Amino acid sequence: MSLPPARLMLKPAQLRLIQQIAEHGQLQLAAETVGMTQPAASRMLAEAESLIGAQLFIRQPKGMEPTEIGRAVLRRANAILREMFSLAADVSALRSGAGGAVRVGAVTGPAVSYLVSAIREIKRDTPGADITVDIMPSRELLGYLAAGEMDFVLARILPEFDSQDFNILPMQDEKVRFLVRAGHPLSGAGKVTLPELAEQEWVMQQRGAPIREAALAAFADVGLTEPKNIVSSPSLLLTIAYLAQSDAVAPMSKEVAELLVEPPVAAGFRVLPVVQDIRVSPYYLLDLKRRPLSPLAMRLRGRLAALSGSRVPPARF
Repeated sequence: MSLPPARLMLKPAQLRLIQQIAEHGQLQLAAETVGMTQPAASRMLAEAESLIGAQLFIRQPKGMEPTEIGRAVLRRANAILREMFSLAADVSALRSGAGGAVRVGAVTGPAVSYLVSAIREIKRDTPGADITVDIMPSRELLGYLAAGEMDFVLARILPEFDSQDFNILPMQDEKVRFLVRAGHPLSGAGKVTLPELAEQEWVMQQRGAPIREAALAAFADVGLTEPKNIVSSPSLLLTIAYLAQSDAVAPMSKEVAELLVEPPVAAGFRVLPVVQDIRVSPYYLLDLKRRPLSPLAMRLRGRLAALSGSRVPPARF
């Protein structure tokens, strides 16, 4: 008749002692290793053998040798102790922010200007940190955040979401730049006015996108209707390809434009020197009040705030 599973439950201290007896072959040495007296170790081994219902070690002239059952128990003991050590290491890493996983989202501008730098700093110190980044419009980001599927986002606050659900850290607004290929007819102009751009071909984000709306509002501010020749796409990759093969103009955040124009990328584009200063409504660093951030998420959030010059509120664990 087999023993009930409950009778085979050994304590971690017993597993550790069994492991050390097998390693040293001497009860005295094993006892010293685990920090107990030899009589206490002898009693603990007897208790373990009683629980298992079989002798685990045979005393030989050269030392203690595991029995067949002892070897079976030892294999499991080694595996269990490795897992326990790994668990302790994982918990320590998670508590210190040196491990774990974090998922964040951002609109394009802050992703380029702050998020890349913050992630690089975290990964430099803790390369094992699992960081996932999604770039998408604010509406989608807030939806994921509200559902608890992201730790925090860099996004704009929209009226369909209750701002009281979020911890809000102000960041900054986005400046709009007009990007063209290097050989564009207007790329060498000293200053470019919006009336000069009204008849150009354009590639823009979909209607409602903040950068597109800011660009169209700039035309309206000087009494112009929006350009008629527009290709609409939310894809930055398509926009770049279209600009490279045409004389189209694309409104982009200042950070993305600089990335494409300046080294090390220097992809063969130019920023048009437009007279008007065009800005988009500010974005914020947002996380859910009801969902405390992990230590890793707090570290990344703190680096973002430091890079932007924002004041970080006290940590919430």
